[in-house]
Amino acid sequence: MNSSASVPRSDRTAFPQLFSPLAIGSLELPNRLAVAPMTRVSAEADGRATPRMVGYYSSFAAGGFGLIVTEGIYTDKAFSQGYLFQPGLTDARQSDAWRAVVDAVHERGGRILAQLMHAGALSQGNPHREGTVGPSAVRPKGQQMEFYRGSGEYAVPRAITAPDIAEAKDGFVQAARYARDAGFDGIEIHGANGYLLDQFLSERINGRDDRYGGAVENRLRLTKEIVQAVRYAVGNDMVIGVRISQGKVNDCFHKWRGPEEAAEIFSALGRLPLDYIHTTEFEAWKSAFGDGASLASYAKAHSGRPVIANGSLHDPLAAAGLIERGEADLVSLGRGALTHADWPLRVLSGTSIAEFDRRILAPLADLENADRLREEILAAQSVAGV
Repeated sequence: MNSSASVPRSDRTAFPQLFSPLAIGSLELPNRLAVAPMTRVSAEADGRATPRMVGYYSSFAAGGFGLIVTEGIYTDKAFSQGYLFQPGLTDARQSDAWRAVVDAVHERGGRILAQLMHAGALSQGNPHREGTVGPSAVRPKGQQMEFYRGSGEYAVPRAITAPDIAEAKDGFVQAARYARDAGFDGIEIHGANGYLLDQFLSERINGRDDRYGGAVENRLRLTKEIVQAVRYAVGNDMVIGVRISQGKVNDCFHKWRGPEEAAEIFSALGRLPLDYIHTTEFEAWKSAFGDGASLASYAKAHSGRPVIANGSLHDPLAAAGLIERGEADLVSLGRGALTHADWPLRVLSGTSIAEFDRRILAPLADLENADRLREEILAAQSVAGV
């Protein structure tokens, strides 16, 4: 929002890659533009979605995005919650509150998926249980995120036990059922960004010597079991995807071993009953391992599934290029969507697109702060006669 750049005036022929329809599983999408999941810590203290969240999510549908993926939703009242004021899907009251969000999105022509998330060792705000759990008792790198009400180092987690794992899997299944009850069009299972499923995949963090540690196949086992259990619980008509990444919110430079490991991971995901894979990197079009191929392109080549690519794609030329080159089927926007909920309509009309203003996320990355900043900008423009 500090400055703006013009997008060449366009119509549906200017960026046909972005505005052509697509089917993912049973879901018909009007375009290739999705809203990325973004933690907004704006729910009630008990995890219920709020009227402010209704307006927030429905604004993306009104703004022309064909698909919306929610922020990470915690899945149980054990160890899954990562942040205070994070929304949940653990009981009927939370499900009913989400229905208002879903209905508002549908009324504006959008489709919306519930992203189900277990924070694991990165939890920094969980009122349900003492302490945190992870695959091994290894302190996560980095510092807790202040704009999500955290401070200091992460706690050393307790190594998750077999009963804990069973409880976590059951949480995903029950949350998926509650998502179905709320009317969501599908589910995204969060296996990225350093949260629990990604912790199991990461060798430095996962030092287990049981069936969940060691080889890639074992480190992916929990993700595979959850996908299969969720599919069985909700049936074949509901869309299910997985989000996956190399980097983490607490370790953005983390890399897998290389192309061979990427091929093994995406091939394994491709054998699951998934409708899509959602990759995220800081800059989605860049080489994942120095060989010129992006992470999204590895997912396309080895999974056989539609791919959503995420990472600094708020420039429509970069977004369209990724699809045109066959590296992805859709693109998801985070900062671009936060800057302009009507980003797709702006691209279609050639309206200017502003740069992302980091004040949206400070001092807290919540909706109240974003609304306050928006009011300040409008007031300043009014005074300036803009």
